[in-house]
Amino acid sequence: MYTGKIALIMAIMQILKYPDPRLRLKASPVDLVDNDIKDLVNDMFETMWHANGIGLAATQVDIHKRIVVMDLNGDGSAPRVFINPEIEVLDPTFASYEEGCLSIPDVTESIERPSKVTIKALDQDGKSFQEDATDLLAVCIQHEIDHLEGKLFVDYLSSMKRQRIRKKLKKNRE
Repeated sequence: MYTGKIALIMAIMQILKYPDPRLRLKASPVDLVDNDIKDLVNDMFETMWHANGIGLAATQVDIHKRIVVMDLNGDGSAPRVFINPEIEVLDPTFASYEEGCLSIPDVTESIERPSKVTIKALDQDGKSFQEDATDLLAVCIQHEIDHLEGKLFVDYLSSMKRQRIRKKLKKNRE
């Protein structure tokens, strides 16, 4: 029986895995937040939650647009959208955080990043907003913006550590 409600159909997208060269492509700004972008955001959330992640950049699903989705609780209770995100460092003090990445499964490393930033972005309705971020939000937005720039958290590591990670991932795929 038709209830007058339209069911949302979301798709699980493939997440690119390191060292896929498409992860190195720089994302383009979103010119217009339309229904296609909103559908992409929904698919990105579904993909992120399915993979048990807390953040996902469009670059990771081979869409090279400046879009980030986040849910720092990881359970669907706190979804956040950042379209064309930019940050400004508010506190040059670095803090060390253990970071992981859906594109680099089963690998975590301690990475140092600025501890406080201001985020400027558009939300899922195309409205601009600004907020100060600390702790996990500050780390996560910097990590995801790095993806939009074609950079990965392993780029902050020594070449020897990156080689070990590549070998580990290759072995896990075999």
